[in-house]
This record gives sequence, C-alpha cells and structure tokens, in this order.
Amino acid sequence: MRLDDKQVVTQRRHWRVRRKIQGSVDRPRLSLHFSHKHIYAQCIDDAAGHTMMALSTLDKVLKEQSLKANVQGARFLGEVFGKKAIANGVSKVVLDRGTRSYHGALCAFADAVREAGVDF
Repeated sequence: MRLDDKQVVTQRRHWRVRRKIQGSVDRPRLSLHFSHKHIYAQCIDDAAGHTMMALSTLDKVLKEQSLKANVQGARFLGEVFGKKAIANGVSKVVLDRGTRSYHGALCAFADAVREAGVDF
C-alpha cells in the first residue's frame, strides 16, 4: 500500500471515530496521542472548544520517572491522569481513541483511568 493511501485510510478512520464522539462540560472527550517517545492525554470540551486539563510524559513531575510510550508508561500515566481528573472535578469522560485499536497501551491507559474512579 502506498503512503498516500495509508494516510487517506488513517484520516478516514479518524473522522469515522470522531463523528460518533462529542465532548461536553459534563462528559469531556479524553483524547490520547502516542508518539514514539511520549504519551499525551487531554480532556477537551468540544462545545466551548477548549482543553479542560492535559497531562503528558513531558510533565515536570512525570519526566523524572523516565516513562516511555509503552504499556507500563501508559498504565502509570493513566493512574496519575485519573487522580488529576477527579481532583479537577471530571468524573465522566468519553474516550477518543483516534486511529488506534483498543488494545495494548491504549487499553492499559483506559483501565488505569477507570481504576482511579473516572467513568467511561
């Protein structure tokens, strides 16, 4: 498959997922991005168009842990993200998986956030 075709398929998959998901003040959208080295997570209110809270492995507190974009790093970041979300008053979210399948690091992150008390 050519690179142009892969990019088109990926973009269409992302649009298909996002068409079904909408974040609000009551249930913000939990968006995840995995780069090769880091993980970025944020709660987004799509109605107002702003980010309610964000956390990544580049955060000052988490940078000392030297987390990687793997299952263990995602699990630890999920625990910290869930605690921070509860502290900021976010108890329910809608998971935006983007173009990724729901397994591996994404599943580990989601399970850790659920264990911290955030409802999906």
